Amino acid sequence: MPLVAHNKLPTFARLNQEGQTVLQPERAFQQDIREQHIGLLNMMPDAALEATERQFYRLIGESNPIIQIYIHPFTLPELPRGEKAQQHIDRYYETFEDLQRDGLDALIITGANVTQPELSAEPFWEPLTRVVEWATQHVTSTLCSCLATHAVMEFRHGQKRRPLREKRWGVYTHQITHPHPLVRGVNSQFDVPHSRFNQVDRAQFDEAKAIVLAESEVAGVHLAVSRDGLRLVYFQGHPEYDAISLLKEYKREVIRFFYRQRRDYPPFPVNYFDSYVRSIFDEYQDRVQAAMDNHGDLPEFPEKLIVHRIHNTWHDTGEAIIGKWLGLVYQYTNPDRRLYLMEGVDPDNPLGLAI
Repeated sequence: MPLVAHNKLPTFARLNQEGQTVLQPERAFQQDIREQHIGLLNMMPDAALEATERQFYRLIGESNPIIQIYIHPFTLPELPRGEKAQQHIDRYYETFEDLQRDGLDALIITGANVTQPELSAEPFWEPLTRVVEWATQHVTSTLCSCLATHAVMEFRHGQKRRPLREKRWGVYTHQITHPHPLVRGVNSQFDVPHSRFNQVDRAQFDEAKAIVLAESEVAGVHLAVSRDGLRLVYFQGHPEYDAISLLKEYKREVIRFFYRQRRDYPPFPVNYFDSYVRSIFDEYQDRVQAAMDNHGDLPEFPEKLIVHRIHNTWHDTGEAIIGKWLGLVYQYTNPDRRLYLMEGVDPDNPLGLAI
């Protein structure tokens, strides 16, 4: 499913340089395959806005070589933005009102920065509920990522996430727990990165009548779908992450420690660094502590020494699941993107599964 570069968004050029197929509109118009229109509600803070954008564009664009995909990024005006991020949004993003008018085949909702004890106190809460409620009546399927999963589980099902004793951070092995078209043909055991302080437990997904498709004994549920099998897809992990996403996060936490913005030196992300990398970072920790004790400068982060030893063990499976999701949407969505299902499809059981 190649992406179509239907505007001047810099991400298209970046992905093309990386070797990913990106169609120009004039070439796309020559193909007879019906295009697919996917909304991307990007709620991430300024520092992660474009990186998250690229990660999802990459995951979607690599998921299937056939269908032409138009991704429509938008955000919530209620989220505070700096000047640079706002300029990016004003220039390249669409508005929710425009997408309501034109319609979408599917929708992806990213995570967001959390600053309040309760999700319902966050500035994104009310506008996010409006987007999701609209999507349930106009979009074939909505995929919720991490924080978005927590929010939707709370305001639709009353299932509040619980705080973890420590951050769930690293790469964890998961198993398929239920047969479903989204995981048919996928490895029965696969890795997924997680990075969060809160969790919706398996019992809460069960209480919400969701179907859990993949979970980890350590990290909990990663993948689930709503009872109808398609309309809502839930991720708690981050299959969209780049190989070095957790490395960048570790670096950020080290910097926070150096400037005394956190009390303890950050632990290693679980199952992410090999023994060689850990030994380099152990030595680096000693240098950081010495610099702090002597009021020196932060030592250069040894990224160049270890980046070649950071491996991505999750992308293929994430790509496969996204490809199957888009394939299901393509099969069941209405040819008119303003309508959410083909005629004759039961919205309560679109896949015809026994539920």
